[in-house]
Amino acid sequence: MESKQNSAPTRQLSRALASTRAVLARVGPDQLDAATPCASWDVRALIGHFVGSARWGASTVMGAGHGSGDEDFTAAGFLADYDEAIERAQAAFGADGVLEKKIVLAFGEFSGADLMGMVARDQFTHGWDLARAIGCGTDLDPELADELLAQARVEILDAYRGPEGAAVFGPVVEAPAGAYPADRLAAFLGRTV
Repeated sequence: MESKQNSAPTRQLSRALASTRAVLARVGPDQLDAATPCASWDVRALIGHFVGSARWGASTVMGAGHGSGDEDFTAAGFLADYDEAIERAQAAFGADGVLEKKIVLAFGEFSGADLMGMVARDQFTHGWDLARAIGCGTDLDPELADELLAQARVEILDAYRGPEGAAVFGPVVEAPAGAYPADRLAAFLGRTV
């Protein structure tokens, strides 16, 4: 994993995955049923989602089909499953020509680089959701959070916003004064901070 982390094209993805993995490593079996900022998911379902979405991103850019994006895990296996998903995602997005590749999804056509950015933002933000759910600090990779927020401000249109379950993102929420960069990103994506 370490050699890919410094690769410029995949740097954001590698850092997002590493940040979320660091939070995931702190989850105890007694926390799997805890509520998360995503009202319809407990910790177990949230983990299943972000492990599944890392695998989905990898299989999508490699042309291996589309999974549901959600996985079901036991307490003993979720960290190992995420390590495998991280390895798969880094290998897929780091492959020659993938970032320039055109990918057609149900909601539009994207380059491999665009899809990688979506996966990085999703992974990082769900790491924030997990940190909130288990009571960890949310000052997660401030530089990366600032970068992802700047990109989100350009890429996420109001048309993508609405109530949870009906839209990809919630309405923008005002982050409190002095909020960490990751908190500001989460608020922009519709989370209450």
